[in-house]
Formats: sequence, structure tokens, C-alpha cells
Amino acid sequence: MIKDQHIKDPDVILIGSGIISATLGVVLKQLDPSITIQLYEASEHLSSEASNAWHNAGTGHAGLCELSYTPNYGEDGDVDVSKAIEIFQQFEHSLQLWAYAATKGIIKNTKNCINLIPHLSLAYGQEQVDFLSSRYRKMSQHHFFKDMEFTQDRDTIRQWAPLILEGRGQEPVAMTRVSQGTDVNFGAIASQMIEWLREQEGCGSVTQHRVTNLSEMDDGWKVEISNLYEGTKFTNTAAFVFIGAGGGSLPLLQNSGIDEAKGLGGFPIGGQWLVSKNPKLVNQHTAKIYGMSPGAAPTMAVPHLDTRIIDGEKSLLFGPYAAWTTKFLHAQGSYFDLPNSIRSDNIISLIKVGIQNFPLVRYLIQQGSQSMNTRLKELKNFYPDACHKDWQLIDAGIRVQAIKKEDGDAGIVHFGTEVITNSNKNLSALLGASPGASVSTSIIIDILKECFAEKLKNAHCKENLLKMIPTYNEDLSMPHMAERQLQINKQSMRSLNLV
Repeated sequence: MIKDQHIKDPDVILIGSGIISATLGVVLKQLDPSITIQLYEASEHLSSEASNAWHNAGTGHAGLCELSYTPNYGEDGDVDVSKAIEIFQQFEHSLQLWAYAATKGIIKNTKNCINLIPHLSLAYGQEQVDFLSSRYRKMSQHHFFKDMEFTQDRDTIRQWAPLILEGRGQEPVAMTRVSQGTDVNFGAIASQMIEWLREQEGCGSVTQHRVTNLSEMDDGWKVEISNLYEGTKFTNTAAFVFIGAGGGSLPLLQNSGIDEAKGLGGFPIGGQWLVSKNPKLVNQHTAKIYGMSPGAAPTMAVPHLDTRIIDGEKSLLFGPYAAWTTKFLHAQGSYFDLPNSIRSDNIISLIKVGIQNFPLVRYLIQQGSQSMNTRLKELKNFYPDACHKDWQLIDAGIRVQAIKKEDGDAGIVHFGTEVITNSNKNLSALLGASPGASVSTSIIIDILKECFAEKLKNAHCKENLLKMIPTYNEDLSMPHMAERQLQINKQSMRSLNLV
């Protein structure tokens, strides 16, 4: 447990110590140094759930290799790259903030947080190769992706990722590659940010403190907290509350009583990884390689073979293998989380999810119950010579996808990242999965614009925001912004010791 440091009746209460809460806390304190902030974390350690390095792939999602961001559309096989462009620009905001944090000593150890790792996309079989070729032609026309390379040459593929061709037959194979991809330890970034935050005047953070209830008042929120270390309970108040508690966000949203939470449900998806620390394999593979989504798999379960760098140690990770679960959190969750989240206003949505998404539910159950040999078969689509003895199975994080009414229809599973904000603009909550951590800064920019608009009207605060995120109010995707984007990106990479 972190030494108790508690701020009574702060301006802002942050619930959860993941990358989104940490980012909001740092940005607010840099925006206005007079603001007071208190953070509560239920676990014993900071950033131990979704932001934990082993609970996510660590991909600095920039739209470079993720094929799910570039779907086919039209009979001519054209590819829609608009989502990849959007994600790339949002990740640029994160790079800018992390670079600023590094120059200010907020992030003290950049190597423990972010490293250069090429981002590759893999296609095998003629249909996939044709898609990847179309994707490359469309993406490379945009200045964000002008350095992307495409090849079907096996000698080149062997240079980029030798494991991919070991034991592979003569089927068509193709790859794209961007050398400036990243591997990110979001937990390390969040922890360093929070350690800095708690050193600032008017700021505090404590672990083993669970927020159990929220009650809206005329001037903010009364927050009920359980001290899990001492077994005591107390209350605190704040003008603004941010719920960044991962899967734990949904129950708090539900008991907050805000209209925006009515009808809201959660669809938890667990995950597992295969991990190898065999030096022979680890030393041959330096890349994050994404493939095509198999069948009914959700976009968050697209297979990829990744280099991971965690606490200075390299390893290989493959997956994720999705799984059915009723828990909302990995370590702090309960198998009763899903049943306890059922309300009269969301039960219809939950039932319709089960009916309308039966192939997905069946897929999750099948994934969670498959044997190690079955998991290896999927790995062998990437690395045909993979051997059982080189890999071990570990649990990944749990992502709770939002279920809500939309366009009059209930029971839609919303993959991706959802931010729920009440009409009084004094409470926001985060739900969902990728690319949340990678685009955390853009998420915070949106929250600032919606909930702290008055601060952004202040010239001094606006000036501070521009120092942190120089292009937060610019559209770098426009053709005339190509040079500006390149200049800012190079500056960020230097500050993060990536060049």
C-alpha cells in the first residue's frame, strides 16, 4: 500500500489508477496548478488491471498494422482507411503529451515506458494478399503512412520477420511494414504519472481504497470510500468525478443515478496470451505483426505476434485468445459482477445481446475451453514451426464492452472505447477496450472540452494545453499539414529517446 496521502474535498476525484485517470490528473494539474485532486485505487498496486503490461499487447495503436481499422467496402475491393487516419492522429496526441511529460520529469524513465518496434501486417493466401495490397495502395497515398513498405518477396519478409517463413509452404504471403511503430508499457507510464502527481501540492493518491457509492449534490458529488487496508469507511466530496476503473466503472455508473447510465449494460470479454521467453525465438523476432480477424472473433481478438519489452526484458506474445467470463476485473473482480449488473432497465438489452450475438458468445466459450494444441494451431498460422515447449499460457486483462440503446434498438455490443458524461458535466466514465490506452490523450482532450470548457477559455490554461499537446486543436490529416506533422513527430520522438 502506498503511504496514505489524502486530500479532503478536492476539486476532482479520480477513480482508478490506469492510464486514462493518470493522464487526466497530469493534464489538469499542468493546465491549472491550483486545482486539487484525489485518486483512489482499489488494488494494492497502481495500474494493475487493464493498464498492466501483461494485460494488454502494448501496441502503440497508430493505425499502422491493425487490419480491423481498414475494412473492405464496395465490390471493387476498395479499402476504407478513414479509421486508421483518425487513430494515427489521436496517437500523435499521446506521443506529444508523453514527450512533454519526459521533458518535465513527469516521466523519468522513458525506456521503461516506450520503445521503437516495427509494426507489420501479415497476409497469407491469395484473398488476404489481395486485400493487403489494396490496403497498402490506399494508405500509402496519405502522408501519415508514406513510409509504409509492402512486399511479397520472401527474402525481404525473412529479413523483417524470419519466424514467419520457418516451416511455411508455398502459399502466397505478403507484408506491410512501418519501422517507426512502438511498444508501450501503459502501466509504467500511468504509475510514473501518478507518482509525480502525488508529489504536487494539493494532490493525493491512495491504493487499497475502493469507491463504493456516488451521490450527486447541488455542487458536485459525495463519494463513499472503503479503506480495504484498515476496514473502515468514510466519505469525500468533489466538484468533478472521473470513473476510470476499467470493468469497475459500470457498477459505479449504475449506482450514480445519472440518466445516461439508464439502460446501460456490460458485456465482459476475458483474454489469454501465449508467451515465450526462449532467447532463440525472442532474438529472431523484433516486430508487432497483426493478421486478419478469424470468423466471429471481436476486433479486440485479432491475432498478433508481438515483441514485448517489460521492465527491460524482451519476450514474445501471441494472441489474444478471447474467453467468456462474468467477471468485470481481472484481480479485483467477482464472478457475480455480470449478474449483479442486471437491472430492470438493461435486462432486455442483455437478453438481446445473447440472442443476436450468439455466434460471438459461442466463439468466446469455445476459445476459453480450447486445448493448448488448439491454441498452437492458431499460432502456427503466423509461425508454422512453433513448438509447445517454447510457450506458456497466461491471463490477459478483461474488457467490458458497453451495451446500450442506440437508434431505438437495444442489445448492441459497442466494441472500442466509450466515454459516458452526464448532462451536468460533472461526471465522466470510461468503458471499453482498444484503442483506449493508445489514444488516452485524445480522450482527455474531449473530456476537457466537454467538462472543463470554462478553463479552456482562460488564456493561461489554453497556453499550458498547447505546451502539452501542441496540435490538440489542429487537423494534421489535411494535406497541407504534412510538414507540420513530421516536424512535431520528430520532436516527440527525440524527447522520448526514440531516435
